[in-house]
Amino acid sequence: QSGETREGSGQPRATTLCRREAMPYKRFVEIGRVALVNYGPDKGKLCTIIDVVDENRVLVDGPVSVTGVHHQAISLKRLALTEYKVAALRNARQKALIAAWEEADVMSKWQASTWAKKIENKKKRAAMSDFDRFEVMLAKKKRTAAMK
Repeated sequence: QSGETREGSGQPRATTLCRREAMPYKRFVEIGRVALVNYGPDKGKLCTIIDVVDENRVLVDGPVSVTGVHHQAISLKRLALTEYKVAALRNARQKALIAAWEEADVMSKWQASTWAKKIENKKKRAAMSDFDRFEVMLAKKKRTAAMK
């Protein structure tokens, strides 16, 4: 504050912001938002939020034929919101969700994202055998030796 005071009161004058502050969040819990399940039996699968139950739970649906996630209520702690959104109505049926996913081309966008590639690389590394890790180590040594 610049030290200005209200007339006669001796208290600092409240200043108003002239410009609007940008919102820090870009991904909101909303109907049609695509989310990644990060815990439980559906871990690693995408789903669509079709209704908000309360402040902690949402109703999600895959659609099953596309993502494998069934119609269920799930805690927000188990979801990671993605940047993708489909044009779905509240409590949308499977047929409408499938059409919305195809229209928005969500699966191809997701597979091209760095987030999905990182998850895929983690799965590959977890599935490696000891010999595979040994071969990777030798390849890294060979590559660094070639750079020197």
